Amino acid sequence: MFEATALNRRNDRTQALFRMLFLLMTLVLIVPVLIILTTLIVKGGPVLSVDFLFTSPTDGMTAGGIFPALFGTIWLVAVALLVSVPLGVAAAIYLSEYAPDNWMTRVINLAIINLAGVPSIVHALFGVGAFVIFFGFGTSILSASLTLAIMTLPVVIVASRESLQAVPHAFREACWNMGATRWQTIRKVVLPNAVSGILTGVILEVSRTTGETAPIMFTGAAFFLPFLPQSVFDQTMALSLHLFVVSTQVPGVPEALPYGVALVLIAMVLLMNSVSIAFRMYLRGKKKW
Repeated sequence: MFEATALNRRNDRTQALFRMLFLLMTLVLIVPVLIILTTLIVKGGPVLSVDFLFTSPTDGMTAGGIFPALFGTIWLVAVALLVSVPLGVAAAIYLSEYAPDNWMTRVINLAIINLAGVPSIVHALFGVGAFVIFFGFGTSILSASLTLAIMTLPVVIVASRESLQAVPHAFREACWNMGATRWQTIRKVVLPNAVSGILTGVILEVSRTTGETAPIMFTGAAFFLPFLPQSVFDQTMALSLHLFVVSTQVPGVPEALPYGVALVLIAMVLLMNSVSIAFRMYLRGKKKW
């Protein structure tokens, strides 16, 4: 039986110290989230009901429910996904599979990184100038969703490109040796094996688009609408803007109402993310490598 030396004991103490340090850092990240969720549940839980979810605001938005805002948020997220995911994946395929390593590709990559760091209010002003005024879409769901799509496009591109590049190059070579074209290889082999990683970018996009306020405030979200939108060219209420309104702009709002709206918003994000994560895990389990 070996006896621990002084070096072994010192290494064990160092390892234990770093283990506790990393555990503490993890708790520092988790505890605030638990406190926020607990506060929202305790203060916002009493207002949650079927009527709260499926009725419109009443009495100057001091009572009633949030259905128009909930419905509008789903509209905004769905249209933004329909625009940004195909564009982002297509751009990632080009950059990963087709683009040569030259100055233009490096400029494109730099532009994507810089676009990811642009403040949301700047995206809002761009959306007003480009979609509301130049293209003539007006303040509508389409203008707001396109603004959200442009804002979250870098996330989809980066996540998709990293996922595509993670597919072993041997898979591509095997297909080429069998006579498959580059596009056949991408469509039949690379993309199916990269879908689980691409969904990571989609999950991040859903989280961000659901909670953004500034980009939709100027491009398509309304302060109050007593009816549901009928097309993408209508305005709509949104949960994030509604939360801001009832928290700061409407007098006489019950204390529990803003917390209830925030709780629904958080629950909506968690639900959509959970579905995406479950689907990603299912696809990842089918990988052969």
